[in-house]
Amino acid sequence: MRILSGIQPSGRLHLGNYFGALKQHIELQEQHDCFYFIANYHALTTVQDAELLREYTRGVALDYLALGLDPNRVTFFRQSDVPEVCELTWILNCVTGTGLLERAHAYKDKVSKGLAASMGLFCYPVLMASDILIYKSQLVPVGKDQVQHVEMAQDMAGYFNTTFKCDVLVRPEAKLGEAPVVPGVDGQKMSKSYNNTVELFARPEQARKAIMSIKTDSTPVEDPKDPTKDNVFALLKLFASERETAEWDARYRKGGMGYGEAKKRLFELFEERFAGPRQRRAELAADPSYVDDVLHEGGKKARAVAQQTMEEVLSACGLATSRLEMAVK
Repeated sequence: MRILSGIQPSGRLHLGNYFGALKQHIELQEQHDCFYFIANYHALTTVQDAELLREYTRGVALDYLALGLDPNRVTFFRQSDVPEVCELTWILNCVTGTGLLERAHAYKDKVSKGLAASMGLFCYPVLMASDILIYKSQLVPVGKDQVQHVEMAQDMAGYFNTTFKCDVLVRPEAKLGEAPVVPGVDGQKMSKSYNNTVELFARPEQARKAIMSIKTDSTPVEDPKDPTKDNVFALLKLFASERETAEWDARYRKGGMGYGEAKKRLFELFEERFAGPRQRRAELAADPSYVDDVLHEGGKKARAVAQQTMEEVLSACGLATSRLEMAVK
């Protein structure tokens, strides 16, 4: 089964990225043919500082590798190392109606939050569809908020195949992780755009400060509390065992416990999970040539697959140029 997913290098990765994507990606590498990319073309909708984009891109690579991604098992690469995705995006634009894009929830949400309504943001789903379809991906691990984009990719594959009377593009399916939505410190979805994150590899004192700032209600210590409505509990249960989660659930409902106790335990579990990878990340950062080599090799492998798909796409459209044959000559 071919798996495809990507993460934007639009800031430092956080718990929402980890539980919504990275954790699942690393688990899937044991069983499937996985293609994971750093979506630096997509990041241009928000990051338009060259040095910062390079820094964030390398940071995403370091995070993945520190958390256990094995470049010998997966194809791990930068999106921009496969320019064919932009070519496929144009072709999909030519068979996709604007009405589909105007219905995109993510676009409307970001514009409502003040992000500039650029054509890049508007056409984001088309580029995402190209990322998925160019590798003939079968499963796409996403958070709940991204399911619509996978459905759009399904539509675009159908538009292309119907228009050009072929079956070149494969219909992908979304795969939801265990935590489709992870709350931020303010209770909204955790997102770099909302500045409400707990960074994966923040220094311990920074992580503790962020965790202790998580928004809670004003229920007195002695009163029972509803764990299903608490942001701290929502994060705590992502780290804790089923048994410990049940114990915290009971403590909430019984009363006599302050939210600060749950926050302290959340920080302890955070450190148990990320202290080791934090050290590994520091070691990888000291060897930049290794990271460069991993991304370069991954890019070559991904591009070879993309070029083969584009040969089929171009042929179906009547644009065939026998590029692969020309490259051999």
